[in-house]
Amino acid sequence: MTEARIVIIGNAGGGKSTLARAMAARRDLPLVEVDKLLWQPDWSEASDADYEAQHAPLIAGDRWMLEGLGKLETIRDRMLRATWVILIDMPIWMHFWLAAERQIAWAKGELEHPPAGIHTMITTRDMFETLWETEQDMMPTIRANVDEAEAAGIKVTRIASVDELNAFTEAMTGNAA
Repeated sequence: MTEARIVIIGNAGGGKSTLARAMAARRDLPLVEVDKLLWQPDWSEASDADYEAQHAPLIAGDRWMLEGLGKLETIRDRMLRATWVILIDMPIWMHFWLAAERQIAWAKGELEHPPAGIHTMITTRDMFETLWETEQDMMPTIRANVDEAEAAGIKVTRIASVDELNAFTEAMTGNAA
C-alpha cells in the first residue's frame, strides 16, 4: 500500500467529520477524530502528556486520515507530516449555522456521530463560544500552517463554501454530502 496521510481541518460544524468518514472508507484509510484524543467523556481536556502520547505515534504512521483540530501546538507537525491537507474554511456565520443544525439533531437524539464520540451534548452557548474563539484564536495560525505545508510541496485543498464542500465530497466519494 502506498503512503497516504490526509489531514482534514477547520472550525467546528463545517463538515470535516462527514467528509473524513466518507473519504477514509473510500480509500481504506484508518480514520482518527483528533477530538477523541483531546476530550474526555465529561468534556474536560486530556492532559498534554496523554494527548501527545496518542498524537505523536499517529502522525508517525504511513497511512492515516486525521480529522479535527486538537491542540494548536500539534497542528503544524501533523500538517507537515501529511501528504494532503484539506482545509474547510467557510465564513464563521456558516459554521454557526451548520453547528446549530447539528445541535438541533443532537437534542432530538438524531445525531449519529456526536463530536468526539461524546453523547452528552454541550450547551449551544458553549459551542458558539468555542466556534468564535477558534475563529479568532486558532484559525489564523491554522491558515498560516496550511500555507507553510503548501509551500513545502504538500497537496492542499481549500474549501470555502457548502457548495464547494458538496462538490468536493461527490468528486472524492461519488456521494453528495
